[in-house]
Amino acid sequence: MPNVCDYIKWRGDLSLEKSEFNEIDNLILSRFSYLPFDTIIKENEVITIKELNERFQKEDVSKLPILWKDDVDLFPLMGVSKRYGEMLATKYINKIDIEQEKQFSAITVLMPDDTIFVSYRGTDNTIVGWKEDFNMSFKSHIASQISAKKYLEIIAKEYPDKKIKLGGHSKGGNIAVYAATFVSDEIKDRIINVYNNDGPGFCEDVIETAEYQEMVKKVHTYIPQSSIIGRLMNHKEKYTVVESTQKGIMQHDLYSWQLLGNNFIYSNELTDSSEFIDKTIKGWLENIEPSKREQVIDVIFEILNATDAQTMKDLKSNWFMNAKTILTTYKNIDNDTKEMISQTLNTLFKIAKNNIQGSLYE
Repeated sequence: MPNVCDYIKWRGDLSLEKSEFNEIDNLILSRFSYLPFDTIIKENEVITIKELNERFQKEDVSKLPILWKDDVDLFPLMGVSKRYGEMLATKYINKIDIEQEKQFSAITVLMPDDTIFVSYRGTDNTIVGWKEDFNMSFKSHIASQISAKKYLEIIAKEYPDKKIKLGGHSKGGNIAVYAATFVSDEIKDRIINVYNNDGPGFCEDVIETAEYQEMVKKVHTYIPQSSIIGRLMNHKEKYTVVESTQKGIMQHDLYSWQLLGNNFIYSNELTDSSEFIDKTIKGWLENIEPSKREQVIDVIFEILNATDAQTMKDLKSNWFMNAKTILTTYKNIDNDTKEMISQTLNTLFKIAKNNIQGSLYE
């Protein structure tokens, strides 16, 4: 079944002048920020995607932080295509800050239609990146969202005459919406579209703001039929459901999203499993106050941090020793904290059980 890589093979010879920017271009450029640029692009360098790919081809791929195996195919396809090869990439940033619990990365693409696309990376495989994602369940204005806003302000100032598109996949979609929502009116007026590709929503205090209510009109959200990540938290925007070849949470893999020509293949409805998980998580969030969510999440990640692993890969590579450390650390935490974790998880399981029973009668 055709995906974004097939799209480039089919339509890569068509410039934006011959075939204007579309929703598939959004997904490809949103994924572009996940590619391993750290060793192949200089700070403030402006370089074609074609040249970047040539540098990438000279690297030892086995030593690069490739986050998804299909990225290895996507980059070369973009580089050799007429559609993307001559686009210019610049202002790459990749910051991990353990103290701020921040994982933030972005890159800007200068397009031949005289617009720019600001691409925000979603969660990488760092433990601090995953912690920041969980922080969204009890906290508004997280570190990467604030960084996304500042980054957009820098780009807008650097290119004052260009219209702006911005987007991302997963957390990248969330911070794209956040950045667009809270920049100045002058920058907002230059924003054409904001693309959220299966990214989570926000706490109530964000979606209730006048800024969000106004910007949501420019937001285009795409989620697969069994979306989980893209239905977390609160959304007010309309969304488009896309068919995927994967199942369950693996539909978050954008390489599984199906397309035909310039458009996704749309689905009329979400699956029952997506609805079930959405109701369960929302019910859990309503029953567990934010301060308790924060405490539980902090404890869980303190236990993970005791392993000294920096990434999920580190955690897996020495799983036996890490599991031993995790169990020992959990054993040593106080009884009140254990009880709090137990109560929180019991609430989640109870809500899930009620939703399963309720669905039998719907």
